[in-house]
Amino acid sequence: MGIFGWMASGFIIPSENASSVVTREEPKPIAVAVETSTAETVTLFYQAEGQALPDRDTTLRAETFGDIAEVLVRKGQDVSAGDVIARIDPTGNIADTRRAAEELVRAQREFNNAQELLNRGVSTVDRLSQARANLAAAQAQVTAVAEAAEALEITAPFAGRIETLDLDEGEFVSGGREVGRLVDITPLTVAIQVPQQSLNRLSAGQTATVKFITGEERGGIVSFVGTSAATETRTFLVEVEVPNEDGAIPAGISAEIVIPTGETTAHFLAPSIVSLDTQGALGVKTVNADSVVEFLPIEVVRAQIDGIWVTGLPDKVAVITVGQGYVSADEIVAPISGEQKL
Repeated sequence: MGIFGWMASGFIIPSENASSVVTREEPKPIAVAVETSTAETVTLFYQAEGQALPDRDTTLRAETFGDIAEVLVRKGQDVSAGDVIARIDPTGNIADTRRAAEELVRAQREFNNAQELLNRGVSTVDRLSQARANLAAAQAQVTAVAEAAEALEITAPFAGRIETLDLDEGEFVSGGREVGRLVDITPLTVAIQVPQQSLNRLSAGQTATVKFITGEERGGIVSFVGTSAATETRTFLVEVEVPNEDGAIPAGISAEIVIPTGETTAHFLAPSIVSLDTQGALGVKTVNADSVVEFLPIEVVRAQIDGIWVTGLPDKVAVITVGQGYVSADEIVAPISGEQKL
């Protein structure tokens, strides 16, 4: 009877070790660090790599044939416009000049005689016309000889530096032969190639800062903006003129061009807080007044070593700086000021 009563007691007397009812608690919002970012006015720049080119670069050629009688300059020398670089032996031209002068005197005499005879009535108009044609030919020959005399001097067409010179005294040159190269690097022209989507940001007259690979930095002016794209690259030629009166900067070296293109209102952010949404759009995660996460798309308008300037955000916004990788848009969070520790 005792055993039966003990076994039945489990149905009558509740056990003191009966398990308690388990209740599920709602998860607490994730704590994230936020900082308030305020938009500022920032200057936008277009930056590109280019190459310094001479302002003028021409090939020097002999205009006539003959032996070089005298070379007056040397390679690397600075010359002014009109300076004589070399002279060709004038012996042949002197003889041609005398011959042409004598022919002109003879033709003039024949024309005068034909005119006088026609006036007396003992000559014909045809003879006078022939004499006039001979006189014109003689005058043309005198002019040609005079021009040939000028061509005996190889001169500099503009001020610059003799970059190459392939001439020796006594050497024979033919007409049209290349004898040297003259370059003018005052000023320099720095050429860059601009993609078509950035062309509307540039215009002639804009100021520019030019940093040469040698460490030299100088100001310049945009002097040319192309209107026809290169077929291979679809880029446009833009030239920046840089003063170089002292000639200290050589042509052909690389240079970095920075051109201010205007101002805009933007936020300065650390690149580490930028992320992508599910569609691949670039943006940042922010927290609104209701502590709800929002993903706001952005556009980078200027990059620096210590951060980036972006547009697309409100003038004042709370940006998540720590913990953005653990939360999603529309999620409620516990924002903490960036100065506090999570």
